[in-house]
Amino acid sequence: MNSSYFSNYKLWLFFILGGFCLTPLISSPIALLMGFTLASIGLVPESVDLGKWTKKLLAYSIVGLGFGINLPEAIAASSHNLGLIVGSIFFTLILGYGLTKTLGLDNKTGHLISCGTAICGGSAIAAVAPAIKAKNDQTAVSLACIFLLNSVALFVFPTIGHALQLSQYDFGVWSAIAIHDTSSVVGAAGAYGDEALKTATTVKLARALWIIPVALLSAVAFGGDKSKVSIPLFIVFYCVAILVAYFIPQGQPVYEVLFEVSKQVLVLCLFLIGAAITVKKMRANGPKPLLLGVLLWVAIGGVSLWFIVTFQ
Repeated sequence: MNSSYFSNYKLWLFFILGGFCLTPLISSPIALLMGFTLASIGLVPESVDLGKWTKKLLAYSIVGLGFGINLPEAIAASSHNLGLIVGSIFFTLILGYGLTKTLGLDNKTGHLISCGTAICGGSAIAAVAPAIKAKNDQTAVSLACIFLLNSVALFVFPTIGHALQLSQYDFGVWSAIAIHDTSSVVGAAGAYGDEALKTATTVKLARALWIIPVALLSAVAFGGDKSKVSIPLFIVFYCVAILVAYFIPQGQPVYEVLFEVSKQVLVLCLFLIGAAITVKKMRANGPKPLLLGVLLWVAIGGVSLWFIVTFQ
């Protein structure tokens, strides 16, 4: 088989499987596994910029989900959980600092993993990395750890939620606090139910607003460049979408379509994320970054679940 034919074969296979992810036939966990399998057996086409497309499609789908959010419910969910959001962020960052020192991991990698766990995964890492002048390999290692744990969360969280018989609301809050990336939060919550999805999206994006102050504080702490801290625009447009749906209710039939389409585009995003993860990449990073990520994840997942079950 010549190289040109093989490249075309990989490209067509990749697009066909990606197309399936836009149908109800493929769930979020399955999409992730499909992408991971393709990456592991070397069938991801080199011509596809996975990072670029994942970032764009994720932003568009998050904005689309905004049209399905009820504004009064969003305000209530965010304000009711403000203490949990703020407390979980600072708890994770402080614990991450201590564990980074204990494990002997370099400070910037440890801080990036802590920020990714505390706020919103890859988006937080992408915002904080230039602010602290992190090297490319430090950023890549942090992203790899976060993406791997996001993948596990898609399977583990709904299983635990059903086992504990968590309500849709409680599961939505828990997934928003304890799962890193917005894509995986939406994937896990969407598998649990539409009410969980709406709660999780709202709380998660309220949490994501903390990217800016944390990035600024990180720049000060590491002597970085505060001018490189930027507001993720998808958060702004997500808020605009909620306001449009609230103040122009006549468009409800259109909003429902946009909400459903956005959910399927998020499944495609998880396929692309899976396609960027390989066992080889994870092994190359060594055990310490992943160990830090796992310890932080278990801590925030366990503490937040206990808080929600006990006090909510």
